[in-house]
Amino acid sequence: MKEDALVVAKTEPSSTTTAVPVRQKSTPKPEPGSNVLPFFDPLGGAAKTSRYYHRFPLSPRTNAFRKRFYPDATLAEWNDWRWQARARFKSLADLDRVLKLSEEERAAIGRHTGALPLGITPYYTSLLDETDPTDALRKTVVPVEGEYLRSPGEADDPLGEDHDAKVPGLVHRYPDRVLFLTTGFCSTYCRYCTRSRMVGNAGGEYHFSVPQWEKALDYIEATPTIRDVLLSGGDPLTLADEKLDYLLGRLRRIKHVEFVRIGTKQPVVLPQRITPAFTRMLKKHHPLWMSLHFLHPGELTPEVTEACDRLADAGVPLGSQTVLLKGVNDSVATMKALMHGLLMRRVKPYYIFQCDPITGSAHFRTPIEKGLEIVEGLRGHTTGYAVPHYVIDLPGGGGKVTLAPDYVQGRDGDFLVLRNFEGGTYRYPDPDGRVGAALKAGAAPARV
Repeated sequence: MKEDALVVAKTEPSSTTTAVPVRQKSTPKPEPGSNVLPFFDPLGGAAKTSRYYHRFPLSPRTNAFRKRFYPDATLAEWNDWRWQARARFKSLADLDRVLKLSEEERAAIGRHTGALPLGITPYYTSLLDETDPTDALRKTVVPVEGEYLRSPGEADDPLGEDHDAKVPGLVHRYPDRVLFLTTGFCSTYCRYCTRSRMVGNAGGEYHFSVPQWEKALDYIEATPTIRDVLLSGGDPLTLADEKLDYLLGRLRRIKHVEFVRIGTKQPVVLPQRITPAFTRMLKKHHPLWMSLHFLHPGELTPEVTEACDRLADAGVPLGSQTVLLKGVNDSVATMKALMHGLLMRRVKPYYIFQCDPITGSAHFRTPIEKGLEIVEGLRGHTTGYAVPHYVIDLPGGGGKVTLAPDYVQGRDGDFLVLRNFEGGTYRYPDPDGRVGAALKAGAAPARV
């Protein structure tokens, strides 16, 4: 299957804050940088003129990148999410035009075949450091040689999703919810992707299509214990509005499906995707929740703020999912800045994931102690709203488990002895309790 087969079926205007018709009989061809918004055939046809004004923010850094590397691209083109998807950096020659690549990056890109190809939107590329291979965001999207090393405990499908797939693309692991894989396409490919085996590999082992969706929908309809459906992929928001509208509508008609969630990184790597037409469509399908994949404070741009505002204003509750990555976000200061920034954008920090042991991910994974250190550096030191769950998705399909610093110090008779975030010791009356009985009060508990 062609990788773009489930992406954009027909054109629509790009993001605008307010669609304002141009009150004239004929619409002239817009000048570069004008406020008139053209839109484009997704297969590369000639530009047409939309009767809408441009209203999407553009940060100074990104605008400087646009002017330097895309001098002929208008603001309207840049803010058309389909233009961004078509203009992705997908080859060594593409990326070499905008980044000073290290020899390791060059070698890694040059030897790649199969799934998880190079793919970065122009917008997200504008956030990368041009000269520094150790830049946090650059490390997450530009391949390095470590991807080709397989360490003990790593696997292509570490979470056992294929084992729990009841029909192709539908994973039923937990009793009341399913994971619905809608597409194998992402506009930007993260190098630590849990599903690296299946994304971006046109003609590979994994296939996604509307007929396949129907088989998954039939299974959901026939399984009344399913109350919650998580749409993922690939990235569901790379689908055209009408396709996602169709899928959400079909799920909403299944009476025992109480609500739907969408997992996506599009608002982060391609915020222009969140158009007014898209949010109007989402409003038809409430209750609908969305999990956004954030990694670093450097992603919190004016464009991303606008995308989050549009989703929140459409009544979509937003949560964040952040993968803990070595050299990217593995410090209390970085995580605190990210979580505070998310709250300011009406996104509730939900999960910090320990990096899954996907093949070739050892250079990204931190010790478990690092995740516990970060949670302890947040709990009590900032609002509880800014403290996500730290979880490991267990290899082999065991599901998620939550890890937390151990605040239990032991027992003192009928009292449970606890320490607080400052290291102080406190006694809580618990006469019938057994928690902490194996610990001597005041002794340091074993860490996870």
